[in-house]
Amino acid sequence: MTISKNEANKALIDKIKQVETDYGETFSNTQKILLTTDGSITAILDVLYGKITLTTLDQHFEDADETHAKLVNVEKGEKINYREVIMHKDDKPLIYAISHIPLSRCDENVCADLVRADIPIGRILKNYNIESRREIHNIFIEKPNETLKELFKTDEDMLARDYVIINKNEVLMWIKEVFPISYFTEI
Repeated sequence: MTISKNEANKALIDKIKQVETDYGETFSNTQKILLTTDGSITAILDVLYGKITLTTLDQHFEDADETHAKLVNVEKGEKINYREVIMHKDDKPLIYAISHIPLSRCDENVCADLVRADIPIGRILKNYNIESRREIHNIFIEKPNETLKELFKTDEDMLARDYVIINKNEVLMWIKEVFPISYFTEI
């Protein structure tokens, strides 16, 4: 069953309202935009802060375990690229992201850029004119792990979302993005 763009947008708005109700706090418009956009989060951050940069924290190839295979709709054991990054402006971390990308669906040039360069995925897709769409699966609040505490220098709760990027009706990437709940409240 296919849902319309309006139904998808309403579902995201309802999800944000539910997370706000559960948490007991109203999110800023900027936070809501970052959590619900089906476009490039990099482009939004570039508008808000000027061109942002990205630092790759970890990147490697691995065999998809059952959980990760399900996220990107491949068979268990298929090679995927694991990538962990932090988007930042100067020394200020903005958004932490992890991604899983099945190598079988990754163009050779795109894979090369993912591996060798600190380029946000949104810019890579734009550079290669890859037609894609994003399907947001979850919007939620989570407790920070040690990596997030260290990167953001806080132990406050984190706003998070995960989604897939679809290209040619197949999952090209699964991505999770996270930022502290106090971020993007004044913009």
